[in-house]
Amino acid sequence: MNPENGSTKPAHRRRICMPSSRNISRRAYQCTLYEAQDVLLDTDDVELIGPKPGWGFEFKRRWQKRLLYRDVTRRLIFQNPGLRRISLNREYDLFIVVCQNYWDLQYINAIDGWKDHCKTTVCWLDELWVADLPQFKYWLHVLKQFDHVFVGYKETAVQLSRVLDKTCHWLPGGVDTIRFSPYPNPPTRSIDVYSIGRRWSGVHQALLQAALRKEIFYIYDTFPGVADLEPYDYQQHRDLYASVAKRSRYYVVAPAKMNVPEETQGQIEAGFRYFEGAAAGTVMIGQRADCDAFREMFDWPDVVIEIQPDGSDAEAVLSSLRMEPERVCAISRRNAAQALLRHDWAYRWEKILRTAGIELSPGIVTRQRYLKGLADVAIDAAESKAIVEQLP
Repeated sequence: MNPENGSTKPAHRRRICMPSSRNISRRAYQCTLYEAQDVLLDTDDVELIGPKPGWGFEFKRRWQKRLLYRDVTRRLIFQNPGLRRISLNREYDLFIVVCQNYWDLQYINAIDGWKDHCKTTVCWLDELWVADLPQFKYWLHVLKQFDHVFVGYKETAVQLSRVLDKTCHWLPGGVDTIRFSPYPNPPTRSIDVYSIGRRWSGVHQALLQAALRKEIFYIYDTFPGVADLEPYDYQQHRDLYASVAKRSRYYVVAPAKMNVPEETQGQIEAGFRYFEGAAAGTVMIGQRADCDAFREMFDWPDVVIEIQPDGSDAEAVLSSLRMEPERVCAISRRNAAQALLRHDWAYRWEKILRTAGIELSPGIVTRQRYLKGLADVAIDAAESKAIVEQLP
């Protein structure tokens, strides 16, 4: 291990330098992007930089986060919030910082010389809503120091480009499809319905009543704030989640933050659940995200079987699907195959690397070739027959 930065990679020249906040926080909602980082680590020549908390970090982070909204000096965003300092002493072709939220941007202030030692710099800021832009005016300028900026929501990318007078790129969500895919050896789908995270109360009550009548096996969260919990191990957390999803027949989905309109202010976006549900080969039930981004990324038939948010038609929809096992099988195979072909993290990294003018690594090319082969298995007729035989 390199004692300077916590990396397990040998200390030789790397193509890519990538900070990660995994030594600072590993809450469940952050695990998705750590998974994305791991895919790049497995397929490219990457030096993972892991800043660690120093004395007083929690206190400094809390007050800096609050003051960022009112910092008329516009300098606080460039202050280190109490992390141990790291000095880069070698050269890199590319610097990539992956941020779940805006306050993650402060963590790079603990890394000395990142602008001087990296030829090209990229910021990937996943969650940023258009409604946030006015109140974040005192720190948005920090994004101008990067050569390329990516954001997770399509509408935000358009508006942020105007605010910064700089092209900002839309980078859709994704998933480690190899982890989530039921192929090449699909397990029995012994779980009828799986629901995690935010949910419509009406849909949940309808499914819960069906479960109480012992008509379905329904798995769901039993307390709020699950996403803020910190698992023992983020990789094991993702493994367990994927294992349950690929054993579930139906998977409940809805637009990102669909039940907190005060935060989204009418902006509709596709959250990670669509990518994960498709990759696991589930039949997604619930609501499509009524936006161009969703229609572009999920443009195949039956991608979501609609259920009213009040749950009034949930029982009828499930009953209808039970009468069409071949259709259910086809939806499952199609979802899994499309995710393998379009929504693996390898494709998102390809977009970043090509935008930055960096050649794709042999590892990414090899992974994409494997994904194509796995997708061929998903759409194979013999496999589909095996899945149909598993259905009741």
